[in-house]
Amino acid sequence: MQSPWVIPELLKILEYTASHVRQILDKPSYMAHLYALYLLAQFREERAYPLIIKLFSIPDDNDILYSLVGDVITEDLPRMLASVCSGDIGPIKALAENTKVDEFVRSAALRSLLVLVAQGIKSREEILIYFQSLFREKLTYNDDYIWSSLVDESTDLYPDLVYEDIKQAFKDDLIDLMVINLKWVDEVMAKGKEAVIEKLKADPQQDFIKDTIAEMQGWDAFQPAKPINLLKRDNGQVVREGRKVGRNEPCPCGSGLKYKRCCGRSA
Repeated sequence: MQSPWVIPELLKILEYTASHVRQILDKPSYMAHLYALYLLAQFREERAYPLIIKLFSIPDDNDILYSLVGDVITEDLPRMLASVCSGDIGPIKALAENTKVDEFVRSAALRSLLVLVAQGIKSREEILIYFQSLFREKLTYNDDYIWSSLVDESTDLYPDLVYEDIKQAFKDDLIDLMVINLKWVDEVMAKGKEAVIEKLKADPQQDFIKDTIAEMQGWDAFQPAKPINLLKRDNGQVVREGRKVGRNEPCPCGSGLKYKRCCGRSA
């Protein structure tokens, strides 16, 4: 159980981080904000919600946010938002629709809504109706990646209510086929709603943050120092061997799909 003084101190760290981003970037070993993000999410602390929204609303400018939080954006931000929002999805919607925000942050905001469905906080129908409003009126054609993400997240909810909108988005050439293709959407539809929703609920990536140690213990920063194995490709490029592939990165097999949609399906 957390000590009574811990949460206020963690909130102070997050507030400082959101207000002093450039100063923190001058301290490359500083990690207090990362601990604060995970612990406050684990504690389901509602007061962290506006601070997380503020932090991740930093305009997409020279990868500042990535330098600050790294893969947290694509891997755990959806679960963090879901963990602290207490069912209030207004700020999450605003984040998803904010065109000045990084596209992967906006995608994470959409993904957080799936966590709420998987955990029984929101109904599938409510979220799909919101997604339908994005398809039909709230997104502009130059929103780029967010269209692909919207199709992706809709598909994971069983997209019967937005299937025609999805087909239109593909017809209008708004979808990055490296993210998702219509064949995949049709395959999901063929599985039936019950099976798709059961899979969503069973996915550990659709759960709240519950154990900060378990979440962070696999990070490179906490591993014993070891020699770096390097491989040389045919083109002469030297690369690290054994790098972990993110769920939302292109699959290394060359299929053109996201890792989670390809070789990562059973990982």
